[in-house]
This record gives sequence, structure tokens and C-alpha cells, in this order.
Amino acid sequence: MERRICKKVKVGNLYIGGDSKISVQSMLNRNPEDIEGNICQAKELEAAGCDIIRIAIPNMASVRLINALKENIHVPVVADIHFNFKLAIESVIAGADKVRINPGNIGSQDKIKAVSQICSQKDVPIRIGVNSGSLEKNILSKYGAPTAEALCESAIYNISLLEKFDFDKIIVSVKSSDVKTTVDAYRILAGRCSYPLHVGVTEAGTENSGIMKSAAGIGSLLLDGIGDTIRVSLTADPVKEVETGISLLSSLNIHNEGVTFTSCPTCGRTKIDLINLANEAEKRLIGCRKKLKIAIMGCVVNGPGEAIDADIGVCGGDGLGIIFKKGKEVKRVPEADLINELVEEVNMM
Repeated sequence: MERRICKKVKVGNLYIGGDSKISVQSMLNRNPEDIEGNICQAKELEAAGCDIIRIAIPNMASVRLINALKENIHVPVVADIHFNFKLAIESVIAGADKVRINPGNIGSQDKIKAVSQICSQKDVPIRIGVNSGSLEKNILSKYGAPTAEALCESAIYNISLLEKFDFDKIIVSVKSSDVKTTVDAYRILAGRCSYPLHVGVTEAGTENSGIMKSAAGIGSLLLDGIGDTIRVSLTADPVKEVETGISLLSSLNIHNEGVTFTSCPTCGRTKIDLINLANEAEKRLIGCRKKLKIAIMGCVVNGPGEAIDADIGVCGGDGLGIIFKKGKEVKRVPEADLINELVEEVNMM
């Protein structure tokens, strides 16, 4: 796939856009006043492979969380701001690596100018976050609903508000909870601006439905070459968002790290407990950062051949398993030892 060409924007210790890797984001969901709880959750996200962590800043007391996180994790911290421009300014002063705002609801031109000026001084980018619930009244009235065109018009308008004050360290998102609206909006916006795009389906739902919607929406855009940083929004543990995001990138051969699993759907020839084997293998290797394709196959006769492109895999017989690499048998082990042996082989690769 050919990736969309866009501006490269520095966020903390990484870049978004240009030839930078597509980063995976998530957001803390603890009470901002629970400093230790947020630090603990942020460390879990970082350990899971999260590249950027966003936090809600609903009031001035929440600003102190920024410094606390910066002292305990090594990934960029993004302050999520709504309405109050002073919160954005104080967040930048406190050390936020990026702020997420909607300039249209920040207030007067003077307030937008104040935010852009402090961000320019501190070399902090702004993510313009447009979604169905943040559309300006005149735009919503014009289109009658939060359509893809409406989302894009709002994004372009908000970009112009920042550009008016010579600010161009901008990242943009146009999210909807409707997959088709999201995909259409990003496709339109990709042709109308040259800024990096933060891609995601907002309010996607619970773990199961949210993963489905996010895979369909984010995956479609990534295959179009659209998307420079992603967030899988789930009503679930934020760690699951990160794991899903990494898995999505790996499944599309975009991510330069992480395991991609392939496994057969089972049939009457299967003589081992393939379903539990596949689930256990995925669970045991979920934190593996190695770029590997791993196959869990049920049939000794066809397994290695069907998964010949896998770096390593297992297939089963009647109480017996074979470990193979690139289609060639490496060893035979009892079914009970199959996953332990697989994990050991992966760790040595």
C-alpha cells in the first residue's frame, strides 16, 4: 500500500506523519485526582506497547497529573481539553507533549491565539479533535446531521483558526461512531489537508463490538494509506485498546513489531484441542515484540504446507504435536507440552 504523504509533527520523543511509524494511542480512564492509580495504569499501557498516552484535564487540579506521569513513564503525554483555554495553557506549561482541543469551542480569537502562542513557544503540537458531538451549530444546521462532509468542513475551519496565528504543528481527527461516516470523512479530509491524521472510530462500543467496528474502519483507512496514529476506542481496559491496535497493524503488515497469528478453523480431521491451544498461544505471546507470523494448525498432513510462510508454528496429531519453521519440521512433542515448547522456541528466535 502507498502511504499518504503528509507533514511530519514532533510529539515528545517521537514523530507523527511523514515516514514515521504509525503509532498506537490510548487514554487513561482513572479519576484524574487518583495520581498513583493513573501512574500504575500508564505503566501498564507503556508495557503493553502504547506509544502515546492521553489524559483528560477537566479542571486545574488535574493539571498536576501531567508532571506526575512525565516523571514515571517514557512515552508522550497528551492533555485532552474541552472549552477552557486556560487548561490548555497550564497543561503545556506543566509539560504536556501535545494538547487535544477543538478550537471552535475554545472561545474567542484571543483565546485561540493564546493557546497557539504557548504551544509555539514550547514546541507543542495541537490535535484538532472533531467528532459528531463537537460540530459547530452553523455547520450542523447546514448539513442537517453530522455527515462526513460536515465533519471535514469543521476540521478545515478549525485548521484555519490555528493557521491564522501562523501555527502549523497540527494533527487532525474526524471521528464518528458510525464506521462508514468515519471512513468517508477521513477519505475526504486526506485530500483536503496535508497534516497528519489521528484515525479511529469514536465510541466504538464494548470490547467485542468495538474491535469489530474499529477493525473495519481503521483497517479500511490504513489499507488506503490513510492514518498516521491510531486509537482503538473500547469500553474496556485501555490495555485492550493497545493490544488490539498493535494486532491490527501487525495483521496488515504495517507494524514493524509484534506477533501475527494464523490458525485453521478446525474440521473433522482435527485430533487435538486446537481451540484451546490457539487461545493459550495467543495469551502467552501477547506481549511479544518480535515481528513473527505464528501458525496454530490442527492437521499434521496439511498444517506445515498451508502455513509454509509462517516463521514458526505447531500442528497436531492424535495426542502429538509437531513444531515447524517455514514449513519444515523441527521437533515432535506431546500435546500437553506443545505450547511450552512453542513459547521456548519463539523466545530463542
